[in-house]
Amino acid sequence: MPAAAALPYTRPVHPRLALAAGTAAALSLFMLAGPAQPAERPSGYPAQPVRLVVPFPPGGTSDIVARVIGQRLSTTVGQRFVVENRPGAGAAIGIVAVTSASPDGHTLLLGAAGPLTMSPHMGKVPYVVDRDLAPIALITAVPNIAVVHPSVPAKTLADMVKLVNARPGSVSFGSAGQGTTAHLSGELFRTLAGAQMIHVPYKGTSAAVADLVGGQIDMLIDNLPGVLPQVRAGKLRALALTSPIRSKAASDVPSAGEAGMKDLIVSGWFGFLSPAKTPAPVNDWLAQEMIAAARVPEVQAQLADLGGELDLKGPAEFRTYLRVEFERWGKIIAAAKLAIPQ
Repeated sequence: MPAAAALPYTRPVHPRLALAAGTAAALSLFMLAGPAQPAERPSGYPAQPVRLVVPFPPGGTSDIVARVIGQRLSTTVGQRFVVENRPGAGAAIGIVAVTSASPDGHTLLLGAAGPLTMSPHMGKVPYVVDRDLAPIALITAVPNIAVVHPSVPAKTLADMVKLVNARPGSVSFGSAGQGTTAHLSGELFRTLAGAQMIHVPYKGTSAAVADLVGGQIDMLIDNLPGVLPQVRAGKLRALALTSPIRSKAASDVPSAGEAGMKDLIVSGWFGFLSPAKTPAPVNDWLAQEMIAAARVPEVQAQLADLGGELDLKGPAEFRTYLRVEFERWGKIIAAAKLAIPQ
C-alpha cells in the first residue's frame, strides 16, 4: 500500500507562548505548528453522500464521534456525511464493508483501538490493517472507566480486587465484544488482580451498559463517553479511570494509579480510515477538513463533555501511531495468552 503523504498536523503553539519566550526558537516552533500548504479539494469530490461506517451499534463512543464530526463536515463541505452502523463479529462486519468498498473516498471507517490494534493478535480476522486500510485522521482519545452495578459491594477498585478474589469464577465483567478495548481492559484488570472472572461479550457498548444497569453483569470497563451518563444518573458506580491522570469530565473519579492499580492503563482512540488505494489527495484533504472540524470550539466541547481529549494526527502520523499501538498490544496479549474463540 503506498505511503500517505506526510502532513504536519501537529497542534499549534499558542501565540502567548511565543511572546512570553521572546526567542527565535519559540517563534520557529510556532511557525512550524500549522500545515505549510493547505491541501486542495480534489476536483469533483465528494460527488455523492459519504458513508461513515461505524462497526458498532448506535450509542457507543465511536458512534458519537462519527456523528459529531460527520455533522460538522456536512455543513462545511456541502455534501452529506452519513453515519452507517454495521455492528457484528467483533467489528469485522463493518470493517470489511469498508475494505471491500470502492477506494474513491465515499466510504470511510470510524476506526477504534480494539478491532484495529488488539483483535488481530487474538485470532483470525478477515482484514489486515496495514494492507487493507489507509489512515486519514486520528481525532480523539478517551480513557476507559471501571463501573459496577450499585448492588455490587465494592466502593473502590481495591474493594473490587478483594471481591473477585473472594469469589473466584463467579464475578462477571461485560464488554462491547471480543477484542475490544473493553474486553482487554477487563482482562488486564483480571490479570493484575490475579483472579478468575467471567467475560460476557456483547454487540456494542450500549447493550453491555444496559445489562449492567439491569444487574445482569457485575462490572464493565469501557469508554468514558458511553458509560458516564449512567454514572451521572446514579445508575452505575464508578471505581476508577484507566488513565494516569483524572479526566475533567469525571474529576471525582480517581485515576488508575490513585486507585492502587497503576498498570491498568488503556486508552481508547477513534479516527477515520479509508479503503486501501484511496487517492492520497482525497485522504489528505479529508484529514485537513476533519481536523479543522475537531478544532471548532463547539465540537471540542461536545467531545470534552464526554471525556474525550483531542489527539489530532494526519495520515502519516496516524499510520505510525497505528503500528506502534499494534506492536504494544501484541506483546500484552501474547503475555496474557488471550484468544478469541473461533
